[in-house]
Amino acid sequence: MQSSALSTQPSKAIVWTGRVFTALSTLFMIFDGVIHVAKPAVVTQAFAELGVPAELSVTIGVIELACVALLLVRRTSFLGALLLTAYLGGATAIQVRAGAGAFPVLFPAIIATLMWGGLLLRDPRIRSLVVGRE
Repeated sequence: MQSSALSTQPSKAIVWTGRVFTALSTLFMIFDGVIHVAKPAVVTQAFAELGVPAELSVTIGVIELACVALLLVRRTSFLGALLLTAYLGGATAIQVRAGAGAFPVLFPAIIATLMWGGLLLRDPRIRSLVVGRE
C-alpha cells in the first residue's frame, strides 16, 4: 500500500520544475502589476497605443496583484490561476484589437502556460483533476 502511494508522488525534480515555472510567471505578473500601479510614462504610452484609458492602469494593476496573491496561497491557487487566465485572455484580446504583432498576442498565452504548468507539476490536487487520479 505504501509503495503504491509513494510511486504516485512526483519526483523532487518535477516539483522544483513546477516551482520554477510558477516563479517565472509570478515574477512577471508582479512586475506587470507594480508598473501598472506606478504608472510610468511607458505604461501611459502603451495604454494610449492600445486604446485603453490611462486612468484604468492603477485599477488593473491592483486587480492583477490581488489575483497573483491568490495564486501564491496554496488553498486559493486554483482560483488565482483561473482569474489570471481570464486577465491574460483580456490582455490577448486588447493586443489583437490593436493589431499587435505575433509576439505581443502570444506572450500572455506563454505566461498562462508557465503558470498552469507550474501549478500542475507542483500541486497534486490539480494533477488529479487533469490526469484523473492521485
